[in-house]
Amino acid sequence: MKHLFDSASVEEVQARLSQLRPESAALWGTMSAAQTLAHCALALEWAVGDRIPPKMWLGRIIGRMVKPMVLGNDAPMRRNSPTAKDLVVQDARDLITERKRLRSLIDRFAAAGPAGCTTHPHSFFGRLTPQEWATLMYKHLDHHLRQFGA
Repeated sequence: MKHLFDSASVEEVQARLSQLRPESAALWGTMSAAQTLAHCALALEWAVGDRIPPKMWLGRIIGRMVKPMVLGNDAPMRRNSPTAKDLVVQDARDLITERKRLRSLIDRFAAAGPAGCTTHPHSFFGRLTPQEWATLMYKHLDHHLRQFGA
């Protein structure tokens, strides 16, 4: 299973990020490419502990049941999967700026390894191991890169 503690997976994601352009059209969803990169950076900020995920009590109950289905295999995340309100980006963003920010967070997450992961529970999935965070972050990035054909 791919994850962001694996250097080949990190290189793959970084190369796919290079394919995005400001005019890249989404195959689903409503965010622009730049907004989506900002969204992905916010999620990685949860993973490294820069932001604390909000508590979603009902969501965590469902999330614990869904977690094995999402993180227990190589299947990509489904289109139009629900998003935590804290991760929705609605204002205009610059693709180059957001790509640079996201690249930096990916590299930071990968370089820190398991010791660099937050111990705060994920809003939906609850407590995650560092390996689960690494898998989830890869799958999340892959999901949004596929969203733009990258």
